[in-house]
Amino acid sequence: MKRARLDFEGFFDVRLTTDDAQAAQMTLSPGQSTGGPDNFHPESDQWCYVVSGSGWAVVDGDEVGLEAGDLVVIEAGETHEIGADDDAPMETLNLYVPPDY
Repeated sequence: MKRARLDFEGFFDVRLTTDDAQAAQMTLSPGQSTGGPDNFHPESDQWCYVVSGSGWAVVDGDEVGLEAGDLVVIEAGETHEIGADDDAPMETLNLYVPPDY
């Protein structure tokens, strides 16, 4: 068994890794985004769960709004960008299957 506590300090931190999956926490400041049209994980699906805040994701050109409680799966090879709305930070828990970082 492995265990980690999420603290959402800093921008991006891998918290746990196994042979099959990886968990990372990410905090985007108000108005901040990460990724873009050239960003993708060639062999890993990214499961992005919004813990708090709100924002958006653009996946292969399709935009969707995000809010606390939402879960988005970005499949291997899909380009993507994730951003926080302007009013508050957005905290996410991201699972990479298989590990990417």
